[in-house]
Amino acid sequence: VQLQASGGGLVQPGGSLRLSCAASGGGFSINRMGWYSQAPGKQRELVATITSGGTTNYADSVKGRFTISRDNAKNTVYLQMNSLKPEDTGVYYCNLHATVTGGDYWGQGTLVTVSS
Repeated sequence: VQLQASGGGLVQPGGSLRLSCAASGGGFSINRMGWYSQAPGKQRELVATITSGGTTNYADSVKGRFTISRDNAKNTVYLQMNSLKPEDTGVYYCNLHATVTGGDYWGQGTLVTVSS
């Protein structure tokens, strides 16, 4: 499975970004996809996940600001990030968890910097 993430960049506080992650080479129709962030000097943390059935889960820190969605036909997951804060800065990694096999796959990460 290959995961290709895109959409990171530099944005001012209060701004918005949309991340995308396309999965290929898998064939895992039942899975959970999501985004994790890693700030400098900190561990990787959950941002949001979405199952192939559409059930979502968010970190408390992003509830009401971020929206995760997916297009199963395109094997792509999106993260719409609004009202960004400096503490949202970090490398955002796309993840695919294959529900049946338990396998975890990671994308290469995309940098999000929130700064004035």
